Amino acid sequence: MANEITSRNIINIVKYKFVWLCVTAILLLPGVLGLIYGGIKNHSPLKVGIDYTGGTILQYGVQEDISNTGLASLRSSLEKAGIENPVIQIIHANAESKDNNTNIKNIVSIRTKFISEDTDTENKITDVIMKSHPKAELMSVSSVGPTLGNELFKKSIMALAIAILGMVIYLTIRFKFTYALAAILGLVHDTLFVCGVFALLGIFFGVEVDSLFITAILTLIGFSINDTIVTFDRIRENLRYYSKKMSFGEIVNASVNQTLTRSINTSFSTLITLLALYFFGGVTTKDFVLAMIVGVVVGTWSSIFFCTVLVSIWEDKTPKAKPAV
Repeated sequence: MANEITSRNIINIVKYKFVWLCVTAILLLPGVLGLIYGGIKNHSPLKVGIDYTGGTILQYGVQEDISNTGLASLRSSLEKAGIENPVIQIIHANAESKDNNTNIKNIVSIRTKFISEDTDTENKITDVIMKSHPKAELMSVSSVGPTLGNELFKKSIMALAIAILGMVIYLTIRFKFTYALAAILGLVHDTLFVCGVFALLGIFFGVEVDSLFITAILTLIGFSINDTIVTFDRIRENLRYYSKKMSFGEIVNASVNQTLTRSINTSFSTLITLLALYFFGGVTTKDFVLAMIVGVVVGTWSSIFFCTVLVSIWEDKTPKAKPAV
């Protein structure tokens, strides 16, 4: 039976373990350099949006319904007018305007960087709105201070820390601490890679991260750890039956190959949905979906070629792998 499960191996994880680790390091290097460069030049590894830095919110009442195409066109016009990374939301309304006695169907909410009194940014935004909606009227202008942004940032970091701590406790109880450590390092690897990609996008294309980015990271943590646990479960089951017939490295190889098809199929089906959302979904969620796409790909890689390699290296240093893990 031992020969049967080893004969089905498609890839040899243990034999080329240092190759996989070198490839992982090469993949991480550009993003890490991007994070360092951003930290030195902009005092922030990532280019953060107004969710964390604060900004101004302008709300315009319009009489027309606004489609996704119209929303994309409005965002493009604002960017051409010099408004960087505007965040646009459509709020459905049914209120009578006191000034013109007109029926307001929607409220266009535009968030941008702080608008100072000595600039014409507000006039630029109003001109763009009036070109596509001649009867639009400015209903309110308000500012969100950086204090609220700092509070949101602290809560985001706290959410990440609690999620990782909970997983460490769960994995330590479920497996062994070495398995838990390998899984957590895998999560750090995935998070660092995604952050590195967005650091490079921020440097070269001005892409900013907001609260949705933290949501994407938390979602990816759950996805990645699930894939890793499936592989670790298979290693544990195979150890119970083959620990006296096979070396730990052979068991790791067999376990990874037994779950390989499942991991690839799960990731591929998820990517199909994410790619559809990216190309045909709303503009406001593109960066969120992009973070998910990058995370799913790198999470699948780390579960197969990083976490299991770390476990194999650590267990090889022990005199004998124990059946109970």
